[in-house]
Amino acid sequence: MWNEPYLETCCRSALHRLFLTHGGTRPAGLPDEACLRRLCGMGMAEEVSPGRFAMTEAGAKRHASEVLKKAAA
Repeated sequence: MWNEPYLETCCRSALHRLFLTHGGTRPAGLPDEACLRRLCGMGMAEEVSPGRFAMTEAGAKRHASEVLKKAAA
């Protein structure tokens, strides 16, 4: 049964852009800031300093399963 919160297409894209930073951060003030804040609310991202967002472990797992389509190990 599906027990994860639904991710809108824009939020999946924002999660992927966080992934593309390779452990770095993404700044606020870009068009996807609302999605980054939504991802923070779901525990998939965190604001590591004012205006800088990073992916959490939960976000990395969700990205792997939903965007990269990898099965859970």
